[in-house]
Amino acid sequence: MSAHAISTTMETYSMQHETTDFSKKRLWTGRILSGLAAAFCLVDGGMKLFKPRVVVEATLQLGYPESAIVGIGMALLACTILYLIPRTAILGAVLLTGYLGGAVATYVRVSGPLFNIVFPVIFACVIWGGLYLRDKRLRSVL
Repeated sequence: MSAHAISTTMETYSMQHETTDFSKKRLWTGRILSGLAAAFCLVDGGMKLFKPRVVVEATLQLGYPESAIVGIGMALLACTILYLIPRTAILGAVLLTGYLGGAVATYVRVSGPLFNIVFPVIFACVIWGGLYLRDKRLRSVL
């Protein structure tokens, strides 16, 4: 084998190794972002099912009846579960984006603080960013 052939082979191996390292880092970054977003949604949805006083009071202040809390929590949990399942993750992200859009609309309607209006938008970006990094189907479409 010539020196040129060995050099080319080593460069190809090095490039493949760097790509694999980058892919693993991208995958794990996506999993971490998705996991943090999902954990937040699962806790929020679970709190709505158990209806502690703080959740009931906050919901009433936003203009929703107490009877809606469990349904909102179940919807959030269902969307989050779909987001966590690889085959349905894109559907889950779309549904969570809609849910978060409702949060933005609610805070705009009650003239809530700017942070409460902007946070769901940033959170949706984290959801989609995590999914983009961990799902090659989504990357290929975009």
